[in-house]
Amino acid sequence: MANIKSQIKRNRQNDGLRLRNKAVNSDLKTSIKKVEAAVAAGEPTDDLMRAAQKKIDIATSKGVLHKKTAARKKSRLAKRASTSASE
Repeated sequence: MANIKSQIKRNRQNDGLRLRNKAVNSDLKTSIKKVEAAVAAGEPTDDLMRAAQKKIDIATSKGVLHKKTAARKKSRLAKRASTSASE
């Protein structure tokens, strides 16, 4: 347990940020799983893809994901969705 006042405040801030990051990450994973489930079921994925890409962009803007990680996730997701559409 910290005794220094500034570290006590920093610990409080870290807890809040950790919870926010966890919520953003969880929401992101859920939207990606929805796209993958739609691809597996052979359903149209246009709206789900748009929503998932938006969630990835939001996570990037909040600092949860690195810019290049976000680009990689969007690219792989689009690739999976397009292979199912062409089949």
